[in-house]
Amino acid sequence: MIRLALVAALLATPVYAAEKKEKSCKYQGQVMAAVQQARLDRVKQADVGQTILASNPSWPDQYSKAIPQLTAHVYSLRKRDLRDTDLGALMEQQCLENWDQIQKMKKQLQSN
Repeated sequence: MIRLALVAALLATPVYAAEKKEKSCKYQGQVMAAVQQARLDRVKQADVGQTILASNPSWPDQYSKAIPQLTAHVYSLRKRDLRDTDLGALMEQQCLENWDQIQKMKKQLQSN
């Protein structure tokens, strides 16, 4: 369910050499959680990015680039499924588990 959104978010987010995977995955989880909360708060899909950014999120700016992809994914899910699932925690966990594989995919895409 979240794997496609994870890949889209990771590929949309630049990785800096000094950045540790734990920090990056934490930020990505926060972005996903913010999108999920917007959905639960009944924010219109078209307004999610603006709403989240207006709240001055604590993650670095480059992570906000993933908001449109995550929004499309979260808004495709049934709201009742979102109430009992912490997508932010799932995103962070999957990011950590798949970090090496995703970094390899990024390198392959950049070399093309």
